[in-house]
Amino acid sequence: MDLGGKTRSGKNEKLLSYGIYTLAMLIFGTNGVLVARLSLAASQIVLLRTLLGGALLTVIVLLRGGFDREAVRADAVPLLIGGAVLGANWVALFEAFRMLNISLATLIYYVGPMLVLLLSPLLFGEKLTGTKLAAVGIVGVGLVCISGSIAFGGLSVAGLFVAILSALFYGSLIVFNKRIVRTGGLQTAAIELDAAFLVVLPYVLLTAGLPHPTRADLPYIAAIGLSNTGLAYLLYFTGMRRLPAQSVALLSYVDPASALLFSALLLHETLTPLQLLGGALILGGAMFGELRRP
Repeated sequence: MDLGGKTRSGKNEKLLSYGIYTLAMLIFGTNGVLVARLSLAASQIVLLRTLLGGALLTVIVLLRGGFDREAVRADAVPLLIGGAVLGANWVALFEAFRMLNISLATLIYYVGPMLVLLLSPLLFGEKLTGTKLAAVGIVGVGLVCISGSIAFGGLSVAGLFVAILSALFYGSLIVFNKRIVRTGGLQTAAIELDAAFLVVLPYVLLTAGLPHPTRADLPYIAAIGLSNTGLAYLLYFTGMRRLPAQSVALLSYVDPASALLFSALLLHETLTPLQLLGGALILGGAMFGELRRP
């Protein structure tokens, strides 16, 4: 038995998983740039994204043997509520992209997981350690820095509240997804995207109306629906399978970091020194909260 060969094979598979997962995070980081290129309303973009991404993932699940009906039935409530929250989450985030800018909206959005961490003793009966409390405090100071710069810097205060709303929806999505215990990740993503489409559809009909994309919109719609949703989620769950939980948590911050980088390079967005400090505190505090003591 070639144990050395098996060890090398295992290491190679793990390295590949790191690469696949990181690629998914980088793809997610381009969402804001794609939204900025589209002429549609935020809710219309979410409608098309959930339609295309949900359809693609549903087809993949069916090709791999179909949905686990017993598991889906057992997790039906959190799956459906999670899908509704996902749709609302993206509508608020994409609207915040337009009302503020991608950089600030992304940084505020990533306060969401810290809200869940703060409420974890009530929600999940988890102990709130000193390290986690410190992380929440650091992120809170960062949010104050960014909020103050928006309120006194002539930027949209309404955009600030919409961005905070997106963070609340993000935190709610985490809570409901933690209630899903039997359904696999890829199947969960497919069902939640399909549910999000069904929830966003009546909202779009009552507000912005059905989307009528221009020819210039079509490549960006295809990218955000198929590449940034369907393909990225497939890579996300494929890469996650062989990685430790802490690696998954820490690598997830490639998403906001790359979003800031892409918005600076491609959209020429800039942050003030106070906003940069706030961003560093939010991302640094969130990553600090993911660290585990040996």
